[in-house]
Amino acid sequence: MSDTLRESLLVKLGQLQCHFTWGPQMDIVDLDEVKQKLQDSIIIGGKHQGVPHNQLAYINYLQGNCEEALRDLEEAERRLREIHGDGFERRSIVTHGNRAWLHYHMGQLSEAQSYLDKLEVMCGPLTQGSHVTEMVPEVLGEKGWSLLSSHSQFYEEAKECFARALEKDPDNTEWNMGYATALYRLESISGILKKPEVSQSVRQLRRVLELDPGESVARVMLALRLQEFQREAEANELVEEALRTSPDSPFVLRYAAKFYRIQHNVDKAIELLKKALEFTPHSSFLHHQMGICYRNKLYSLHKNQCNGDPGVEAELINHCKHHFGTAFELEPSNIFAKLDFAGICLMNAWHEIL
Repeated sequence: MSDTLRESLLVKLGQLQCHFTWGPQMDIVDLDEVKQKLQDSIIIGGKHQGVPHNQLAYINYLQGNCEEALRDLEEAERRLREIHGDGFERRSIVTHGNRAWLHYHMGQLSEAQSYLDKLEVMCGPLTQGSHVTEMVPEVLGEKGWSLLSSHSQFYEEAKECFARALEKDPDNTEWNMGYATALYRLESISGILKKPEVSQSVRQLRRVLELDPGESVARVMLALRLQEFQREAEANELVEEALRTSPDSPFVLRYAAKFYRIQHNVDKAIELLKKALEFTPHSSFLHHQMGICYRNKLYSLHKNQCNGDPGVEAELINHCKHHFGTAFELEPSNIFAKLDFAGICLMNAWHEIL
C-alpha cells in the first residue's frame, strides 16, 4: 500500500470511536494495575460491566503484546454474540474499531481496511450523521465503563457518557447501572452529603432496582450509601437480600464485607472477604479490606484487654502486615495500603519494645 493510501487509512482510523482514539486517558494510569483489575473483572463476570476484553486488548497493545490483544478482541466478539444475539452489531462497533487499529499497527493494512468497510456497512443504518464517528448509546456505554476502570480523574466524564446514553435509551439497565456507579464513586470522593434525599446515587440505584429487582450489586451499593445516612433497618434488609440472592457474587461479597465491617461485625466481614478472595486472589482492594478488618480486631483487643494475649496480638499484627503489604505490592499506587502498612509496622515495633 502506498504512503498516500496509508495516510488516508490513518485519517479514517482517527475518526473511529474506540479505545485507540480514547487512548490518552491511559497516560496517567499504571497499566499493570488496570490490567489486573480487568482480568479480575473477567473472572468475576457480572451482568453490567461493559466488555473488559476490549480495554484489555488496548492495554496489551500498549505493552507490545499484539497477538494477545488480538485474542482479547476475538474473545470480546465471542462474548458479545453470546450475550446480545440480535443486538450484536451495535455492541461490536468498538470491538471492530479496535481491530482495525490493531491490524494497522501490526502492518496488516488490508485487514484494517476490511474492518473499516465493515463499520461503514454496520453503522450506516444505525446513524443519521457521519457513520463511524457517531456516538450511539452502545459506544457511549462502552466508553463509560472504560473510564470507570481507569482512574478516578475520569469518573465525571464516565458519568456524562452514561447520561448521554440514557438520553437515547432511558430504560436500559446497563447504562442506568453505569450512571449509578459513576455517581456513587463521585459522591464517595466528595463526601459532603447529609441526607439521602439529596443523594443522586441513592435515587439512581433505586432506579436500577426498579428496572431490574435482581440486580444484587446495586442493592448492596444502595445499602452502603444508606448506612452512611443511618438508615440501618433498610440497609440491613438490602444486604441480607443481596447475599441471599447472589451468595457467590464477588462484587456483592466485597461490598457486603465493607458494610459489616463498618457495622463492627468484623468476623462476618472477614468471612465474606475470604470467600471473595477465592475468586480473585490478586485483588488489591480485597487484601486492603482484609487488613483493615484485622486491624479493627487488634484495636478491639487493645480496648477490651489491657494485658491481652501477646500471641493473639502478634498473630493479628502479622495478618495486617500480610494483607496491607500484599495490597500495595499488587497495586503500587494504593497509597492508603502503604500508609496502613507503615502504621502497622510502627505498632509492631512499639509492641516489640514493650
